[in-house]
Amino acid sequence: MNVNVYQHFRDDERPFIDNVEEWLEKVEMQYAPFLTDFLDPRQAYILETLVRQNSDLAFRFYGGYERAERVRCLIYPDYFEPTQDDFEIALFEINYPKKFATLSHGKILGTLLSTGLKRASFGDIISDGQRWQVLLAKETSNYVQLQVEKIGKIAVRLETKQYTDLLIPKDDWTMEQTTVSSLRIDTVISSVFNISRQRSKQLIEAGKVKLNWVEMNRSDFTLDLLDIVSIRGFGRLQIRSLEGTTKKEKIRLLLGVLRK
Repeated sequence: MNVNVYQHFRDDERPFIDNVEEWLEKVEMQYAPFLTDFLDPRQAYILETLVRQNSDLAFRFYGGYERAERVRCLIYPDYFEPTQDDFEIALFEINYPKKFATLSHGKILGTLLSTGLKRASFGDIISDGQRWQVLLAKETSNYVQLQVEKIGKIAVRLETKQYTDLLIPKDDWTMEQTTVSSLRIDTVISSVFNISRQRSKQLIEAGKVKLNWVEMNRSDFTLDLLDIVSIRGFGRLQIRSLEGTTKKEKIRLLLGVLRK
């Protein structure tokens, strides 16, 4: 990858940028489509930027439903016409005793990761408030179905579903605007959830904050476009747009916010 490309992204994103370069070269050399694992919104943004800047190849994102947060990307030459089946996504519903137990996104994700697979094997975990479904990479779905028999102490069974059975996810995201003095993660959390910077730092240091599904322990970390921050006990935020600065040099942000 041209070193000039790196300067537009964070240092810790260089390995992913190198992966994208390898994917593009593979499609160009073999003249055949390539399907990625599930990407978070930030990764999808990076991939789209690089494909548009450095290649004439086509690409399409899909995560199992129209507004999926985590998506697979199909990169392909211009002759290829992708279909939904090309994204190799399996839908499962979690059967559990609903009258006697409750599930949560965190417990389900923890159980899926305990199978030994990486987060990139799993798409969205969705719920209508009582029923729960998960979207998986089809190549790992049989393994996951055999491995997952309990979530915590709750006996469960993963049942294959058709896309016509897909739940309508509860979408409590609201769009909010704010101004911040910097894009430091503690500053943004403090502004959005109306808590002190000190409290934000404490949450980060206590391991209660995740950035793009990975625990973040640096309060001075700088956020960027489409990053998703999860704060245990408070909710989630996503930077949807960077909208310039005020006369006092504060940064205007458009955010998606999901409050607990």
